[in-house]
Amino acid sequence: MLSIVKSMSIQGLEGFLVDVQVDVSSGMPNWEVVGLPDISVRESKERVRTAIKNSGFEFPSRRIIINLAPANTKKEGSFFDLPIAIGILIDFEEIDVQDLSNTAFIGELSLDGKINHVNGILPMCIEARKLGIKRVVLPMDDAKEAAIVENLEVIGVESLKDTVKFLNNEKIITPTIINLKDITNSKINYAFDFSDVKGQENIKRALEVAAAGGHNILMVGTPGSGKTMLARRIPSILPDLTFEEALEITKIHSVAGLISKDIPILLNRPFRSPHHTITSNSLIGGGRIPKPGEISLAHFGVLFLDELPEFNKSVLEVLRGPLEDREVTISRVNASLTYPCNFMFVASMNPCPCGFYGSKEKECTCSNEAISRYMNKISGPLLDRIDIQIEVTPVKYQKLNSNEKIESSDKIKSRVNEARKLQLERYKEYEIFSNSELTPKLIEKYCKLDIYSENIMKNAFEKLGLSARAYTRILKVARTIADLDNKEHIEAKHIAEAIQYRSLDRKYWKN
Repeated sequence: MLSIVKSMSIQGLEGFLVDVQVDVSSGMPNWEVVGLPDISVRESKERVRTAIKNSGFEFPSRRIIINLAPANTKKEGSFFDLPIAIGILIDFEEIDVQDLSNTAFIGELSLDGKINHVNGILPMCIEARKLGIKRVVLPMDDAKEAAIVENLEVIGVESLKDTVKFLNNEKIITPTIINLKDITNSKINYAFDFSDVKGQENIKRALEVAAAGGHNILMVGTPGSGKTMLARRIPSILPDLTFEEALEITKIHSVAGLISKDIPILLNRPFRSPHHTITSNSLIGGGRIPKPGEISLAHFGVLFLDELPEFNKSVLEVLRGPLEDREVTISRVNASLTYPCNFMFVASMNPCPCGFYGSKEKECTCSNEAISRYMNKISGPLLDRIDIQIEVTPVKYQKLNSNEKIESSDKIKSRVNEARKLQLERYKEYEIFSNSELTPKLIEKYCKLDIYSENIMKNAFEKLGLSARAYTRILKVARTIADLDNKEHIEAKHIAEAIQYRSLDRKYWKN
């Protein structure tokens, strides 16, 4: 007898439909899985066989052939345990044959018949809805995540026995429903707030500009000047997530297995801070079947690299393409997958190996050669992709002991949100979200300079020896400063401030 049960699998961030075709016939007991299964799929036969027996069902000795169609696409993962078991039980007549053409089954089986969580539920359910699937039966732990998808009946099940009872109308399972409006309207509480930061007004301003335009920023300063402390407060001033952004972030984290069963959709922008010992594969993504790396997990959020020169130079160089293209393509023998990585790059570093070059409080003990070697760990092309480079100096005692009222993150964020709204409206025809994404043609259209601004830019370009890429970065930052000032056109003061954020080019790299 032949039964066909629909299931879903995933390739990159996209789900695709798989027909699990199960044929049970008389003959020598045998079990074969075909259709380009990997090892994890081949192993499913032992899980399924044992789960069926331990759920109280008979498992006669028969010849079982399972085909996963389309047969020309590689299948990996444990998604197919449940649909394989359902197909076998239909053939064993343990399940009344009914119309399952609009139902998809996803889930991994334990040996006792319990149905376990699987990664990538959200993208699979989104694709299932697009393909006309009306109902999805999946692990209870994944039900809330799947319920984000509208117009899809989500049935969360605990065990194989419960699933069979549900299909035989012996048990009622209420579809899982969540109130997205309540979830998305809930207030996010951040652990770190700018109201805790005394002094550093110029750095706060630079971070505000970076957040408003999605610009990359590098902070250079002596140990203890507050670089890391400031960076960890950046998420509290980033613009609010749109629902579309939240959905895309959640898809990536779902594939990576980082979604909590209690929080089905991510509401705050990610902040990823990998250690300097990270490998290239962990940073950009990889593996036999490529999985998203740190840069993709930071999509629409922040990737923070503390002590930048401590990272392996080869690791830093792989950032150059993703910073420019805002996506990364990972090619392997089994697959070539593209993941988005539109993140705000934030980095911090000391000015020299001892950390006190240029300090007024402590004398630097490094030689010129040592300083040069240290700074040259950051290549010119990578530095050119960092829009804002700012020097962080230690806070004076008078500031630390002051009772002056400090501006909170909420107030800064309100200005950032207003500036980002201007950008979203301005670029709605081009499908970009911020000034940092401007193309050369859009820069020419929206970053026009008057004669005073042109003179300032020309002098800076010649004196600082800026590259063409640095020139466009300055224009993008100036456009953001003008947006924060609620000005339609870039003015001389906006250009002047943007150029100040490139002054480190001259101080450290132009020796």
